[in-house]
Amino acid sequence: MIDIRDMIARNRAGEAIGLPSFCTANGHVLRAILAHAARTGAPTVIEATSNQVNQDGGYTGMDPAGFMSWLTGMAHAVGAPMDRLILGGDHLGPNPWRDAPAAEAMARAGELVRLYVEAGFTKIHLDASMALGGERPPSFETIATRAAELCAVAERHAPDPDRLIYVIGTEVPIPGGETEEPDALDVTTVARLEETIETHRAAFASRGLQAAWGRIVSVVTQPGVDFGHSRVYDYTPEATRDLSAAILRTDGLTFEAHSTDYQPTRLLRALVGDHFFFLKVGPELTFRFREAVIALSRIEDALTVDRPSGLRDTLDRRMREDDRHWSAYYRGDAAEIARQKLFSYSDRVRYYWSDAQVATALDRLLGNLSALDLPAPLVSQFFTDLGFDDVPTGPEDLIAHHVDRCIARYFAAAGFGDAGG
Repeated sequence: MIDIRDMIARNRAGEAIGLPSFCTANGHVLRAILAHAARTGAPTVIEATSNQVNQDGGYTGMDPAGFMSWLTGMAHAVGAPMDRLILGGDHLGPNPWRDAPAAEAMARAGELVRLYVEAGFTKIHLDASMALGGERPPSFETIATRAAELCAVAERHAPDPDRLIYVIGTEVPIPGGETEEPDALDVTTVARLEETIETHRAAFASRGLQAAWGRIVSVVTQPGVDFGHSRVYDYTPEATRDLSAAILRTDGLTFEAHSTDYQPTRLLRALVGDHFFFLKVGPELTFRFREAVIALSRIEDALTVDRPSGLRDTLDRRMREDDRHWSAYYRGDAAEIARQKLFSYSDRVRYYWSDAQVATALDRLLGNLSALDLPAPLVSQFFTDLGFDDVPTGPEDLIAHHVDRCIARYFAAAGFGDAGG
């Protein structure tokens, strides 16, 4: 079993060790993550969000038990040991039902948390930060009270509450990515960190959740990192010096950093050294997946196949026909929007891989290329990081190799080997 608390104690003592937290529901990406876990044995955190997976199916169509079963099957298929995996629920709270009255939204959130812990998820991010049913933005005390209410549900329904670890706090970039390119990012102040901790401490105590309080391992704060459509906001260690020192004043706690995608590896290492123990990454994974798929479609163009997949045309058409996942995000003339739709850091295209028509085109692309002996020089043209003696010729292997560029560098930054960047 993975001893998270020992790793956190080492981090707090000054060792630059942490854990990547991979947040994605893309099956190809998940298989690459699990294959990496099987190959290295590294402890691996995989998370689903309340919008991706919930009792209504989320945008994946899966409830927590269904996601767990799906992931377990993939892990067994690639030989990834389940005792080296930590499954998490991210932003578990009333967000999917925030337009409903508060009592109804919190009841749904409680059911969500119950289903996650019963399914075997053990890393639980409690997030009740959003206004519900048209109310005013909630106070620190209201957020903490609602988080404690959800924690009580988890403690009551988890098969083994001692296996749970909790993350509190909500100072994160906008879920799903920025709608505009921000000019600057604010770093969480020490005062806001301390108020988050103290209001949660009081709320947990009022519900008799002292044992659960001891299972809180991280607080989500904003270290000044994010990404827009074409810009990455780099971590500046000097800006978090006071914040990083402040976390050591509360026993057992570290930080969780969201939206660390695209940060240079050296700055990911710096985050870990400054007690940002969990590094959350999502869109960078599917950004690499999209790069690989587009490269494979270009390889298909250069070959003779009986029934070309038309992957790029299908993807473009479906994004025009169903624009709900990108139209509120991208601005500019037609050419600029067309570029952003496919090539932005925010990677809004990730929502379309599960579209039935896009999925059919992707399956045909992979089938077409799997049936051929792909010429190594042609593969090398589109996957330029490969050595001449190391050119996979299977499309699934090429996808996994390319996605692993993200996976490996996050582990390297967290103290599990070396990587460039």
